[in-house]
Amino acid sequence: MIRSLLGWCLLGISLLGHAEEPWQSAAYLQQAFTEIALHNEYSVGEQPVRKWLQPVKVWLEHHTDQAEQHTLLTKYHFQHLAKITGHPISFASSRQEANFIVVFSHLQLWRNDIALVSGDLFTKPPDDAVCVFGLSLDDKKAIKRAWVVIPVDYAQEHRQLLSCIVEETTQAMGLPSDSDKVFPSVFNDHTPESLLTGLDALLLKMLYQPAIKPGMRGPQVKPILANILQKWQADGTIEQAEKNVRQSELYEMMGF
Repeated sequence: MIRSLLGWCLLGISLLGHAEEPWQSAAYLQQAFTEIALHNEYSVGEQPVRKWLQPVKVWLEHHTDQAEQHTLLTKYHFQHLAKITGHPISFASSRQEANFIVVFSHLQLWRNDIALVSGDLFTKPPDDAVCVFGLSLDDKKAIKRAWVVIPVDYAQEHRQLLSCIVEETTQAMGLPSDSDKVFPSVFNDHTPESLLTGLDALLLKMLYQPAIKPGMRGPQVKPILANILQKWQADGTIEQAEKNVRQSELYEMMGF
């Protein structure tokens, strides 16, 4: 749930060649899904599928300057998430209507903002955290509420503002873990990528397949994904994933 202050390494993507990258194999994608969707960063053991069933309605709160820029970055990313997942995501007309709140905070305020938005006065970020998200689930493990808090000044100091927007909001769609075993990915704290990779897009598409239900466990998910991945290998979905993920306003805005 927390984005950490960790290093960088190079993106291993070839857009020009036709050789299959390691992450493009069905076995790798299955394992990556298990690592990111069926685990929590700070919980032991495998977890059930968590995903949104109701439409996502986003509300942004700005406690710092540059609200227009932060809004645009977040808007473009949520548009990208909606396009990839096929799940309805829109901006709420009021805070009361929203079920997903993103707070652009300040380092001196963010612990208080976390307590307020989470509803838990005892919720505090780890000392090495740059930004944080949280989820509330219903009895069936469907996500009913999510929040993200980003201390803008602190994130900018560590050149992590865009990474925080992208990773935390994406994790709050139901991919809540990080793993060094998944690369290249925004869910790997050792990758330089601030924007979604082809692998990340496939994980989101896998999670939001209608056959994948909240509350499912690994043994239930595996045969469903095996069939899906077989089709995607045949129709080029996997091969074209990296090219397709770059067709977004946020990629264009960042000069890619």
